[in-house]
Amino acid sequence: MFDPYKLQLDDLKNRDPKYLETIFSIGNGHFGSRATDPLKPTHNGGTVINGFYESSPIIYGEQAYGYAKNHQTIINLPDLRSIQIAEGDGQFFATEQLISQTLNLKTGIMTTESTLISPSGHQIRLALQAILGQHRQQAAAFRYTLTALNFSGPVRVAKQLWLDAAETQSDDPRLARSVQTLNFTHSANESGQQVVVTTDRSQLQAGIKIDAPAKWELTLDESISSSFDVLAAVGPIVDAAAAYPELALPESFDILAEDAQTYWNKTWANGNVEITGDDALAQGIHYNLFQLNSSAGRDGLTNIAAKGVSGTGYEGHYFWDTEMYMLPYFTLTNPTIARNLLAYRYHVLPAAKKRARELGVDHGALFAWRTINGEEASAYYPAGTAQYHINGDIAYAIGQYFAATGDFAFMRDMGFEMLLETAKFWASFGSWFTVRGESYFGFFDVTGPDEYTVIVDNNFYTNKIAQHNLQLVVAAARAFEKAGQAIPLGVTESDLTELARIAKGIYLPVDDALKIHPQDDSFLKKPRWPFATTPKDKYPLLLHFHPLTIYRYQVNKQADTLLADYLFPDSISDSQTQRDYAYYEPVTTHDSSLSRAIFSAVAARLGMADKAYAYFTDTARMDLVDLQGNAADGLHLANLGGSWLSIITGFAGVKYTGAQLSVTNHLPEQWESLAFIINYQGRALKFTLTHGTTTASLEFGEPIDVVIDGHQTVVS
Repeated sequence: MFDPYKLQLDDLKNRDPKYLETIFSIGNGHFGSRATDPLKPTHNGGTVINGFYESSPIIYGEQAYGYAKNHQTIINLPDLRSIQIAEGDGQFFATEQLISQTLNLKTGIMTTESTLISPSGHQIRLALQAILGQHRQQAAAFRYTLTALNFSGPVRVAKQLWLDAAETQSDDPRLARSVQTLNFTHSANESGQQVVVTTDRSQLQAGIKIDAPAKWELTLDESISSSFDVLAAVGPIVDAAAAYPELALPESFDILAEDAQTYWNKTWANGNVEITGDDALAQGIHYNLFQLNSSAGRDGLTNIAAKGVSGTGYEGHYFWDTEMYMLPYFTLTNPTIARNLLAYRYHVLPAAKKRARELGVDHGALFAWRTINGEEASAYYPAGTAQYHINGDIAYAIGQYFAATGDFAFMRDMGFEMLLETAKFWASFGSWFTVRGESYFGFFDVTGPDEYTVIVDNNFYTNKIAQHNLQLVVAAARAFEKAGQAIPLGVTESDLTELARIAKGIYLPVDDALKIHPQDDSFLKKPRWPFATTPKDKYPLLLHFHPLTIYRYQVNKQADTLLADYLFPDSISDSQTQRDYAYYEPVTTHDSSLSRAIFSAVAARLGMADKAYAYFTDTARMDLVDLQGNAADGLHLANLGGSWLSIITGFAGVKYTGAQLSVTNHLPEQWESLAFIINYQGRALKFTLTHGTTTASLEFGEPIDVVIDGHQTVVS
């Protein structure tokens, strides 16, 4: 019987080993382990620690002031799964056949079964179970079960903490560069091994410890299984000058499995999504939420990398992806993790202030477009640093978190300062100008979410998110006053008045002829991309055309103006959004994995059921069908979060402010029902949608008024 909480090898068509390493990877926010063939370690496989990186100088052909100075590249550490097995005479076994792989989404246990064969023809069946601690985030355990199929006798087992040779450098900008500047300190005895890796340039260190010796011997009896466990610890990231701390191993495989089971029980209880009527999509969303939870930093010092901890793609960098596509899930299901993800941004706020000054902006802060340590690591500023909208994206996420939680302590300690510093940036960065005799405030030479259109004036999304950022400062200040608390940081009434004046003056035009929001001041003047004559194998465009070729056309990599329409439905009418959708959909390639989720959610809200469902099916199983063609490099984490957004904000029509939560039923006709749980203002609410009916129940907390399908309802 099909179980939507299990992913099995037979569920996948792609059997490429690198792809399977990604898909069956497991993580816990601190580190991840790719599902490598344990007898054949690869450069792709290994252990990835969230936030553990090496830096190296960015070499420019032509240097200029203010360019990003250093790469930050996540490090692939020794593979905890790898093992060598040899016969008594020293002949090594190799993997003959991969029999099965299973990822249990309710327990977190990943199981691989394969047959091994030696040059003499002896065969072993190997089952490997892997589990990572979820509360004990430095712990891992691996259970190896060997069954001799056609012989009896001794075998030699070797397990060492080694690194495979790095792959040749690729020209694909989405891939990580190889790291050669690492130092390894090994120690070993009869009870186990440890390696501490120190970086030359970033001056960080991290360690791995296992309880297995480098070599030992087993005696196998034909058809009788023999098992052994390897316990592991993946330590913290510390300064290279410090003494590395002693690492504590887990007590046992079974105790660690209980730790993980407890975590996943709570995770599914607090934020499950149940689709009835399509098992494949139900499996897809469960898988996506599992991997999203597995990838999120939980310590306030790390975030969610573009590939999570499933691979080294995009060099392990953090982008706006977190705040716009992934953090909404945590805000409404696990506010503690959401708070910690935002705390990371506060942790790097000093670097953001410094970056603003480097770019000639005298006030406020500008967060790095792609980073690990808070410094800008994007070597291509037109599609990197110029995406100033990241400030507004972070501010938007803070506003949503505060609305959902009412967490004044967070706002006083961290949130309000980030809102204020990003608002100060906009006020200092922008300029007043005149259009048809009217005065407006706008932003020049910026890049919006669409990276196929760069360095433009008045990108609609940028302007809209900046306006919201400015308004959030005023709204937060009023919330403090209403709660009887002083406005933090000495902000005065005149400060608020000026921010409100700028927000009101933000330039947000509608084209006279087309009645749409122009993506920017020049977009509608360009010719459309020649889609009809562009072969399918020339996508994504960024890998086949010079950037300047792409930039001179109307073509979108992903949702841009439509993303603004999605985020602000209360200030942008459905009819306006409908016109924008009709115009921008035909010029969007969806070359970015971030795109389809937004098109799905907006289509659902607008009643375009077929479009909404088609985009969602691509979103829900994107990595499981390798839709983008590069899942081997790591999962598309933003899309995982986007699939949840498509369901919750699209098909369920969830919207909320600090004063009101509403749900609007847009259930696809292909489903029998949809049920989900969200946390809002200290309450857990379960909603069940069927065709023509929406019900709500209170899982815990006080009764609350909710707008359900347009009707005010008390949920108790």
